[in-house]
Formats: sequence, structure tokens, C-alpha cells
Amino acid sequence: MPLSDQNKHTVMRYVDAFNRGDIDGLCKLFTADALIYGVLGWGSLDHVRPIWRDIIECFQIKLEIVAMIAEGELVAVRYVERGKSAKSFRGGPVTGRTYEVAAMEWFGLKDGLIRRRRGARDSAAEFRQLGLPLG
Repeated sequence: MPLSDQNKHTVMRYVDAFNRGDIDGLCKLFTADALIYGVLGWGSLDHVRPIWRDIIECFQIKLEIVAMIAEGELVAVRYVERGKSAKSFRGGPVTGRTYEVAAMEWFGLKDGLIRRRRGARDSAAEFRQLGLPLG
């Protein structure tokens, strides 16, 4: 199997683990020295693990792959991200409202594992749809 296809498969496993809320499964897909960059900051797995747990629990996030492209060790994905305000996030209110936004992630892989992940999503639109304060 070509390297690009192998790396796409790893990213699909990442999406599956994320959608199931399987944080341990997510972490197994990353290298020991991985760095994850996102809307809420960046850091190692130890730094982002509690962030992932909070956003998955609070917003019941599900990612739907719309497009994926790979070249060698790089994979880019465009998603429709959907969720619901189900639990208080950082002391904010629970509204029960749903949201849907576009999201993108770029992955750098090494030896079949994710070494870098950069994410971008329209968090302002997400919070407006959920009826949550922006600041």
C-alpha cells in the first residue's frame, strides 16, 4: 500500500476514535513527541488530552470527513463538525442547542503515526449556534 494511503488510513482511525470518544485510542495514533495545535492552544498529548476529553463530553462532537488529500507524510482533511451543548464547558451554561461548522485538520505523520496535528474550525460560529458567550 502506498505511503499516502497508509497515512490516510491512520487519519481515518483518528476520526473514528475521536467520534467514539476513545481518548486512549486517539493517543495511540500519535508519536511520543507529537505536538497538537488547535483553537484552544497547543502542546503535547499530556496537554491536549484533557482538552479533548472536555470538548468531547461537553459538546458531543462528531466529525464527518468531506474531503481528504494526502501526499507522502502529509494528510489534509475537511470536515463537517457537528455537536450539541450537553455539559458545562469551562463553567459556561448548558443550552442543549446543536451546531454545525466547517473544520479542517492537517496531519504530519512519521512511520504511520501522527507527529503533528493542526486544527482550524470556526469556533465563533459554533458558540453563536450553541448560544454560548464568545469570551
